[in-house]
Amino acid sequence: MPELPEVETTKRGITPFIEAQTVSQIIVRQSKLRWPIPDSLQAMQGQIVHRVKRRAKYLFLETDVGTCLIHLGMSGSLRIVDQGTEAEKHDHIDIIFDNQKVLRLRDPRRFGSVLWTDQAVEEHRLICKLAPEPLSETFNADYLYQQAKNRRVSIKVFIMNAHYVVGVGNIYASEALFMAGIHPTRAAGQVSYKQILTLVECIKTVLSAAIEQGGTTLKDFANPQGKAGYFQVKLQVYARKDQPCLKCDTDIKQIKLGQRASFYCPICQC
Repeated sequence: MPELPEVETTKRGITPFIEAQTVSQIIVRQSKLRWPIPDSLQAMQGQIVHRVKRRAKYLFLETDVGTCLIHLGMSGSLRIVDQGTEAEKHDHIDIIFDNQKVLRLRDPRRFGSVLWTDQAVEEHRLICKLAPEPLSETFNADYLYQQAKNRRVSIKVFIMNAHYVVGVGNIYASEALFMAGIHPTRAAGQVSYKQILTLVECIKTVLSAAIEQGGTTLKDFANPQGKAGYFQVKLQVYARKDQPCLKCDTDIKQIKLGQRASFYCPICQC
């Protein structure tokens, strides 16, 4: 699944091609994604995309008459292609611009979404209850410690919950907890303030590094120019079951938390 760094990478990749450009046509080849693509999306035709923004794992294409909300789901990706480029099997939507560029959504599993709102996007039902961004000043140790108080859920599941912080997906939760030296199964309410302070710093460090390096390449992700991200070569624990810890040589362990595979070092994380 594309996580926050992949979505941020996508935003940065598509922005130069579509910002300040006019939408000339929208082609919907498959309307049945996570939610049906609304007919109201056609309101974008003839509109200038003034800004491309990201909130959590959502991308916003803002126009004078409304906002297109895009979520990449489990396997989605956005690419910039030239108008006339032949669509492939899982290329479901084209947003065509006057500059002859096409924003193309590919989504093999169809868990992504493309929605439209003519209201303030911050008030949309999918957006209004989202927690702070992990790279914002609002996301700090004081905030996270207060949210974690008395929580019995594991710290890994806790930091992956968008009610407390958005965009810390499975890969980066595992990596940040390893960097912070915190065992993923420890109850969130039992993590000390000092450890929370370290964890917040590690989350910011890991996500910033991933964004800098273009996002993590999984089998379903490529950036808008079709180039893979490179952060996977830096992963310390994720998907390294039974391989030696890069710090202490102990074998990395794998468990399941919140229905997701979790990786940790039993020596370095306590």
